Amino acid sequence: MDKLPLFDLAPQGDDVYVGYGPQYPWGGLYGGQIVAQALRAASYTVEAGVDVHSLRAYFIRRGDHTEPIRFEVDRIRDGHSFVTRRVVAHQAVGAILNLEASFHRYEETEDIQSAVLDPSLPRPDELTSDAWTPAFDRRVAGKMPDGRVPVWMRVDGRLPDEPILHACWLAYMSDDIPTEAVLHGVPYFDGPDRHTLAMAASLDHTVWFHRPFRADEWHLHEMRSETYQGARGLSLGRVLALDGTHVATIAQEVLARRARKPRD
Repeated sequence: MDKLPLFDLAPQGDDVYVGYGPQYPWGGLYGGQIVAQALRAASYTVEAGVDVHSLRAYFIRRGDHTEPIRFEVDRIRDGHSFVTRRVVAHQAVGAILNLEASFHRYEETEDIQSAVLDPSLPRPDELTSDAWTPAFDRRVAGKMPDGRVPVWMRVDGRLPDEPILHACWLAYMSDDIPTEAVLHGVPYFDGPDRHTLAMAASLDHTVWFHRPFRADEWHLHEMRSETYQGARGLSLGRVLALDGTHVATIAQEVLARRARKPRD
């Protein structure tokens, strides 16, 4: 399966690019897709040899799969070591997403990590797929009593050897688990009364890219709910390769509203 067209955006003037998205099972667009396409748009304005190391996105409005998405890139700064871009995604309703991405020219240093892959978790080949899209496979390794939601994920098919495409696909997949982690951390959303959930939506999303990786290979996306108050929950997590390499860290704030009780 060819995975390039989703991130093969069409130029429409200076630093403006247009993309499209498929219809998803729930209708509308998938937030991870818009984040990933905005990152791709930003990358078109950055010279080779400077790789993305972080992104921060705010979800503003729900996207419409029947319309094109217009990505407008603002070249905030071009420094010797760091490059900063802002991207606003537009549709007819107005702005649907605001993203800032930072790119860094590689520097040689020590390589140190403290994250460790839990050896008790089943490997992906021991699990059954529950993917909701043909774009990537996912296999849930169980919900942990300590609040963790570990899920193995990879893009189906082979990707080109372009680091930015692998970063875009990781950004795409990274929006899948955080909401589930927040709901897992709230008893009345993850217990017998889960029907009390009225709505859930991503508010903002951050990804830090630490080490080289291939998105078409299995990685564990392990998210944990950190806090929930005022209908807003925060999930934090990391992305680990099969060999335990810590390739990325994810944070997302989620809006999760409880259904109102009917009046007597």
